[in-house]
Order: sequence, then structure tokens, then C-alpha cells
Amino acid sequence: MIQNLTQGRPSKLILLFALPLLIGNLFQQLYNISDILIVGRLLGIKALAALGATSPIFFVFLLISFGFTGGLTVVTAQYFGANNIHALRKTVTHAIMSSSVLCLFMTLILVVFLKPILRVMNVPSEIESDAYTFMSILSLGLSMMVFYNLFAGFIRALGDSRTPLYFLIFSTLLNIVFNFILIYYFKMGVAGSAIGSVCAMTIACILCGLYIWFKFPIIRLKRSDFIYDSKIMKKQLKIAFPMALQFSVLSLSMMVIQSACNAFGSDVIAAFTAALRIEQLATQPLLALGMAMATFSAQNWGAAKLSRIRQGVRFTALLSLVISIISSFAVRYIGRDMISVFLEEDNNFIIETGKEYLSISTLFYFFLSMIFIFRNTLQGMGKAIIPLAASLTELFMRSIAAIFLAKALGYRGIFYASPIAWVGAMLVVTIGYALTLKKIRAKKSATYFKKNRHEISLKSALNTSQQTPLE
Repeated sequence: MIQNLTQGRPSKLILLFALPLLIGNLFQQLYNISDILIVGRLLGIKALAALGATSPIFFVFLLISFGFTGGLTVVTAQYFGANNIHALRKTVTHAIMSSSVLCLFMTLILVVFLKPILRVMNVPSEIESDAYTFMSILSLGLSMMVFYNLFAGFIRALGDSRTPLYFLIFSTLLNIVFNFILIYYFKMGVAGSAIGSVCAMTIACILCGLYIWFKFPIIRLKRSDFIYDSKIMKKQLKIAFPMALQFSVLSLSMMVIQSACNAFGSDVIAAFTAALRIEQLATQPLLALGMAMATFSAQNWGAAKLSRIRQGVRFTALLSLVISIISSFAVRYIGRDMISVFLEEDNNFIIETGKEYLSISTLFYFFLSMIFIFRNTLQGMGKAIIPLAASLTELFMRSIAAIFLAKALGYRGIFYASPIAWVGAMLVVTIGYALTLKKIRAKKSATYFKKNRHEISLKSALNTSQQTPLE
């Protein structure tokens, strides 16, 4: 259902838009958790470590595609807010063109450089074969992943966050079924997990594309929409490239952490993998609010309603504070039990190591929530440079912390890397958002005074012309 987010109470609109995103994110995490749960339970700790060791590689490409397609569809949302339907359809065709090029580029990178990447990441020799098999198969499904994100982004740009949820739920359940059948009945090992993921994403992508064609006449394309428009393409890439770079920087920083973690062996990798999945699950409400602000701010920016964007930011920041506190307490008290669920048999070292990481990271969830809110708001407004600067800050601080603290404190030093990076990135986006608003206000004031001076000069000239005959 198409929804205009430029009218009505911002708090109500954001909550209603964020709820399907939250459910969808939880199902996405259910897929991630079920994946390592099935692999960890049925194939053992080494297979689980193989998936964990390669996860940052997959997330590099996942986040690049998410950032790039998200940047493309920000422009779609802006034109929808401005009620420019012709330009809106042009953004769809041009996004398809540029996304096709991205698919080709990413697939070639993985096919050619996968083995060197695994070596650079210090993947242990006992799990290298499984890691290579898993990522090789996933690389075949990159195109489906990119276009699913693009199609879902188009739908969300029109204010509909429910429909992508339905496809995500379907894809998640399908993936769980495929993984279990291929691993348990067909004995395909980690290859079965990768094949199941590719098949599920392919089916979801095709169905999502067909749904858009039949149910969203507003973006039903015409031949004229495919005529290349350099202005549209430039406007999209101006946001998409920095967002893709931003997400690639984030994922690169996670690769640095994973590389440092891989040097400590399979047990530490397994503990870190399980703990990260729990953390991702706990922070999904915060992420959903941030994602909602991206579309909310984009539509209202297109409609020139800055005050509504400020209202949305204040509301989501306050709500995120409450959620951060609740999530932190919940994870600290049940984290140990959740980690044990992923293991075939009790391993006290893995459980305690994972719990130790969670006890540190939970203290910094609020800083992470502020990153989500301000980063997505700025991106929705078309301001992609500040979020990119925050990501570079995060990369630098996370990498330095992971490398040097790992040397000083062992694997425990890695646990402090993300919290330190969150604080640094939060400061950048928060200050950046405040300066952006200040600049906009100053620009509006200058425009007002310029207009006022113009009107005064016209009145003066009019008065002079009226007085001249009397003189």
C-alpha cells in the first residue's frame, strides 16, 4: 500500500512504518540464526566457524548492495514526496541499469579474488575448504540479492514497508526449509546451506518483481522511461556511491575484526559468531527506527518539510534510548543461554567468551542507535558525505582498536573495538546533523532577507514613481 509520509503525526507514521521493518529485520536475523543453528547442530563447531570466518566477506557485498540500492531509491522517495511521477519512473529504470553493472562487478571480484581474500583474513587451514565452498556458491546469488534489495527499496520509497516484509518472511522460511533438507537429508554440508540461501533469494526476488509490476501502476514502466537521462543518473549516483562506499567501509572494518579474531582459532571464532548474531537480533528495533527515518526524511525533504524531519529525529532518539536500555539488560541476563543454543554440545569456553563480549557491547547500544538515526536521516535528505565520514571514522577506530588491543589483551581486546568505533561514529553523525540544520536555517534566512530586501526596493521604487508627478 502506497503511503504519503509528509502528512499526519510523525511519531505515529514512523512507528507504523518501522514495525514491518522490525518484523522483517527479525526474520532476516532468524534466517542468520537458523543458518548457524542448523550448521552448528548438524555439522559441528568447525563448520560453524567456517560460516563465521566468511560472514564479513558476504556482508561486504551485502552491505554494498544495500547501500547502493538504498541510495538509488532515496531519490525515488524524494520524487514521490514532490509528486513528480514522471521523474519517479525514470529513477526506477536508471536504478536497474546501474544495479546491473554493480552485479557484474561484484560477481567478478568474488570469482577472481576469493582465495586471496581468505588468506588475507587468516582463515584457519582446517576450515578453509568449507569457507571457500560456502562463499563460492553464495557468489552465484549476488545478482538476486542486489535486485531483491532494489525492488524492496522501490516499494519502501512509496511508503509501503509491509509488502517487503511479506516477501522477506517467505524467503526466510523457504531458506530454513531448504537448508535443513539439503544438509540433513542430502548430506551436502556447508554447500547445502549456501545453495538453500541462493535458491530462496532467487524465488523471493522474482516474486517481488512480479508483484511490483502488477500491484504498483505508479511505477509500471513505459518505453520512454528507459531513455537515458544524465541528470537523473547523476542525482542517483551522487547519493548511491557514497552510501555504497559507506557500507563497504563498515563491512571492511568488520573484516579487520574478523581477521584478528580468526588468528585465535576455531573456538574463539565460533564464540564471536554466536555473540554477534545475538547482538544483531537485540539491536534490530534500533535499526528499524533508523531505516524508517530514511524514507520519512526522504519524502519530507522532497516536500520541503524540514520541521517534520526534526520532529521525527527527536521522537526516534527518545524511543531508541528506552529500547537500548531494555535490550542491554535482556542480553546481559539471557545471553549465556542463547549462545549455548548454537552449539552441538556444551563448550564452556565458547559460551563464556561469547558472554564476555556481550557484557561489554551492551553498554554502548545507545551510541549505535544514534548512528542509525542520524545516518539514515542525513541519507534521506540526500546528504551522503557526513555518513561516509562517520563510516571512515568507524573503520579507523575499529581497526586500530582491534589490532592493537588484540596484541595487548589477546582476543578480549577485539571485544572493545566495536564499542569504541560506535562512540566515534556517533559523534561525527550527530555533529554533522546539527551543522547541516544550522546551514539550512542560515541559507533559508539569507533567502528570506534577500527576498525581503527585493520587496522593499520594489516598494521604494513604487513610492518614488507615485511621488514624482506631485513633485
